[in-house]
Amino acid sequence: MLVIRPLGEDDHDDLYAMAEGAGKGLTSLPASHDLLARKINRARDTFSQRSAPEAGLYLFALEDTELGRCVGISGIEARVGLEEVFWNYRLSTMVNASRELDVHVRTPTLQLTNDMTDTSEICSLLLADSHRSGGNGLLLSRCRFMYLDDFRRHFSEKIFAEMRGVSDSQGYSPFWEALGRRFFDMEFSEADYLSGVGSKSFIAELMPRFPIYLPLLPDSARAVVGRVHEKTAPALRMLEAEGFNFNGLVDIFDGGPVVEAFIHNIRSVRESTNRFVMISRQPIDLDVPADQRVMVSNRSFRDFRATTLPFRCISPDTVSMTPDMAEVLKVESGDVVRLAPLKDSGHSPIQTRDTRFATDRRPA
Repeated sequence: MLVIRPLGEDDHDDLYAMAEGAGKGLTSLPASHDLLARKINRARDTFSQRSAPEAGLYLFALEDTELGRCVGISGIEARVGLEEVFWNYRLSTMVNASRELDVHVRTPTLQLTNDMTDTSEICSLLLADSHRSGGNGLLLSRCRFMYLDDFRRHFSEKIFAEMRGVSDSQGYSPFWEALGRRFFDMEFSEADYLSGVGSKSFIAELMPRFPIYLPLLPDSARAVVGRVHEKTAPALRMLEAEGFNFNGLVDIFDGGPVVEAFIHNIRSVRESTNRFVMISRQPIDLDVPADQRVMVSNRSFRDFRATTLPFRCISPDTVSMTPDMAEVLKVESGDVVRLAPLKDSGHSPIQTRDTRFATDRRPA
């Protein structure tokens, strides 16, 4: 059985192995034992509320209970830009015109901006190669939206994601080679790593503050502005299906796009509903296609759990689960859980938002 839970110290080695295999360009999860340990500690402090929830880092592990190990991770950064300045390029247009010469020229430019400051970011999505099927990536990504909605007072109304830009297996980034290297005099992998471990002051110190004229860059660099890495394309499609759209910002290192959505417009939020738990002694066959399953979460802030169940477990007022499932989710008969479609199948039994069961286990 696969279950979402808060990331813990015991996940360190599994997380490092996944980060090491992800290649270059995954800024938020560089293969660094020290950095990953700090992130795990910060996430632990966030879930336990030893730090302010509004400035926390929420990291979720996908655990394979049969293997007893972490096979995926996803996260939410409650606010960006509060401690370190958060940079992006904004794609803009500069217009020059001469009525006398009858010339009207529009030139695309890149302008440094801090527009996403104080905005919540979904981040750190990574799944082990062994589990890249069966809707596992959907659960890992979309469980965050149920958490965001249940505890939205800790997050901004607008949510964004920085998508990994184009680079090859050796870490070569056409965008970086054409632009970043001119000002930083270092390899893309080095700059990306420094940014990932939190050493970002060099960005403000070295980046040019004037607009960058895109026509001055080589074709290879212009071609990748706003495009994603081939391994990130499925994640982008997933977010687009949830209602995320490109907002005109790109990453300053690899030119990857930034997408955003408001919480209330996210599909998994709009189509979620609540049900009472009913413990059943009847066995439940979990081996059904992704488009015939729903996500179910226990709505707990500290001990968040989420997994998937078949449609047939859902009735108008309740959701049935075995004692083993209830134990994994840390719920009991009569508790209120949240349901949301795992995949847009067109025939989900929970198409409309149901607010009849407003009971909530959220902290004050």
